Formats: sequence, C-alpha cells, structure tokens
Amino acid sequence: MNEALMPIGQLLHPAPAQLAQQAPARVAEQSVLLCASNLTRQFGGLKAVNDVSINLWRDRIHAVIGPNGAGKSTLTNLLSGDLQPSSGRVVLAGQDVTGWAPEKISHAGLGRSYQKTNIFLPFTVWDNVLLAALSRDPQQPWNPVHWFRKAAQSKTAVELAGRAIELAGLKDRRHSIAGAASHGEQRQLEIAMTLATGPQVLLLDEPLAGMGTSEAERMLELLLELKKGHAMFLVEHDIDAIFALADHLTVLVDGQVLASGVPADIRSNPEVQAAYLGEAY
Repeated sequence: MNEALMPIGQLLHPAPAQLAQQAPARVAEQSVLLCASNLTRQFGGLKAVNDVSINLWRDRIHAVIGPNGAGKSTLTNLLSGDLQPSSGRVVLAGQDVTGWAPEKISHAGLGRSYQKTNIFLPFTVWDNVLLAALSRDPQQPWNPVHWFRKAAQSKTAVELAGRAIELAGLKDRRHSIAGAASHGEQRQLEIAMTLATGPQVLLLDEPLAGMGTSEAERMLELLLELKKGHAMFLVEHDIDAIFALADHLTVLVDGQVLASGVPADIRSNPEVQAAYLGEAY
C-alpha cells in the first residue's frame, strides 16, 4: 500500500512491533478491536437493546440491519458512549470503556459519523479536516482560531489531515468551501474528519442516506477502501449495498439479535426473511 494511504490510525495507535512474532491465536485475539458483551439499555419498562453481543474485527465490515425501531441507533450510541448501558460492557482495543464519555472513547480510538452531516459549512474542506486532526493535540485548548494559527507547528495534525483527505477521495476538493459541496461530498468530508482523529474503529450511521446512484457508488468504493486497517460498524438501510459491503451481518428485531453470520447465511435465513428482508432476498 502506498505510504500516504496507510491506515492513519497507526499514527496515533501504532501496532506493537513484536505482534508479528506472537502466536497466531494471540494475533487473532488482537484483531478484535471492539468487543461488546451482553449490552442492554432499558428505558423504563422498554428494553431498546436487550443482551446484544458483537465483535468488530480489523479489516472487516460488520453491518447491522433491522426494521425501524429495532434498536440499531441505540446500539450505536451504546458503542460510542453517547448512551450508557443498563448492563453489559464494551472493550475497545483491550480497554474496558464501559461508562466512558464519548470524547474519551473517541480519544481511545473510536471514530463515529452520524445520520445528520456534522461539518463547518463556511470553512474549506481542508480547514474542517485540520480542525478534527488538531483536536487530538493535547497541548491545544478548545480554540479553533488559535488552532489555525498553530497549525503549521503541528506536523502530526497536518499529516493526519492530509492522509484523511486523500483516503476520503477529496484531494482535489481540499480548498473548496464545505457548504458548496454536494451532499455526497459532504458525507465524504464527515468521514475524512472522522479519519483525521486517527481511529481504529469506525461507526458509520447511514453513510449512503440521501445519495444518488453515482454518489452512492463512490461511497461504496470508499468504504471498501477504509476497511483496510480498520474495524467498521455500519448501519445502513440500503440492503443491496449492505450485501455488497458486509463481511458479517447482525439482524436486530425488537432490540434483540435475531440472527448473526455471513451475508449468505443471513440472506437465506427464513426468520430474517419473514421479519425484515422478504422472500425477494
């Protein structure tokens, strides 16, 4: 792989040099970058997520599907720290992060995009991504104007931003104003901002939402590229895209796991067809 396109999480979360010398079982264990065990979230008498366990593996896309109200968004929020579990735990890169604040989990190596694009519209693509990268500098207080002035002094942040923009396919748009970009480019920009924080695990919430055919095709190519070196958790309603992307599928219904396995097994599962996919799949 071209050095400029290496997984940028290695800049902030480098793999141990001795990893290649370890036993195969140990290597496989470390390939699980996020492990959620028996997660439950209860709102009064309602269990929005009920005893859900998943593993996210490096270089693999784990997609979660299910009807509206199945618990997909709640599960995503539990993994990112935006919601605290009623029970269960989340382990990220070997650390138990259960109960941690979202920003602390983010600094530990988790990046998340949301259903609604969250970017600075008046700024350029480069400025948006550089701000995200500079947020990882422990010496910089929350002061975006100060960050811009100090950007030239932060070699790591500039390198992170440059790699993120290239990985996200926005190299030729880096000087464009974010607010003037197409919807698809804005979604790419949000992913670039997420990448600029150097994550090992990516949680992507409906990255194809609202896209036309050509934009969706570009996003599919991007997601397949990004799974190299990352563990990816994907929530998406485009079933055709899910079956094209996913290495592993989990189906949620009423907050519980109905089925989990490789796409071919999920596609042919009678319970999944009855509850969600229909016989066409």
